Amino acid sequence: MEWVEVTAKSLEDAKVRALSQLGVAEKDAEIQVLEEPKTGMFGRVKGEARLRARVTPSVPRPRRQGGGRNGGRNRNRSEERGDGGRKEQGEKSPKQNSNKKKNDRPAKPKTEEAAPKRRNEKEQDMADGITLEEQAAVGKEFLEGLVAALGLEATVEIRPLEDDLVELALDGAEGLGVLVGPRGTTLAALQDVTRTVVQGRFPSKTDRILVDVARYRERRVAALGRFTAQVAQEVVASGEAQALEPMSPADRKAVHDAAKDIEGIDTRSDGEGPGRHVVIAPAN
Repeated sequence: MEWVEVTAKSLEDAKVRALSQLGVAEKDAEIQVLEEPKTGMFGRVKGEARLRARVTPSVPRPRRQGGGRNGGRNRNRSEERGDGGRKEQGEKSPKQNSNKKKNDRPAKPKTEEAAPKRRNEKEQDMADGITLEEQAAVGKEFLEGLVAALGLEATVEIRPLEDDLVELALDGAEGLGVLVGPRGTTLAALQDVTRTVVQGRFPSKTDRILVDVARYRERRVAALGRFTAQVAQEVVASGEAQALEPMSPADRKAVHDAAKDIEGIDTRSDGEGPGRHVVIAPAN
């Protein structure tokens, strides 16, 4: 399938837009980051994220040598007859010679055709055998090298969140805000890059690895919870729905999760791409 190229304010929004155009999940897509937003002074973001994506192509079956289904067979017969494939009119081949040629025909190279299938099965076995802890260790190594290259003092801790979810948490002295960016846009890009690095080492999905800096995600979720409760009170009192500002997928999820525990309201996501936002409405 052909590549689709998209741009957005952040890599996360660009990825959402690309997957929406392709109509597949992230595990079924191949994504290449072409350009990342640049962070200027005081954490301001310059430019846009640009990436391209396509549906992960399936491994094609190997083409048989010989120019088609019957080309190799016919050529072998011609070479065995020694007449270039031409028969004089009225000439008949003895049955014994015909049987002999059939028996002498080389067997199909089954081992060569089975090789790609065995390779794919081996790669799948490798992917299934890789643990989340091994993936997290590679991500931790990358982040430690990154903060060292930036001249920052920070430690990276692997924090298991659930059975199939782990967080790489960066904590340290001042200066880590540059890795967060406005509304976590730089943090979202850092998480995508970390997952890409891990995926380069292991042929398996990496969407179960999260990256956090100075407990930003924890503080952001708490702030969004308080904000959602405030808007919910206004919606219940007025009986009118309110549309929130566009948010990242992680922030929208935090709003939906916070709204689950509030009676009298419902939430939904509207819009496309960077403009996608949450609407808080009175419960039906």
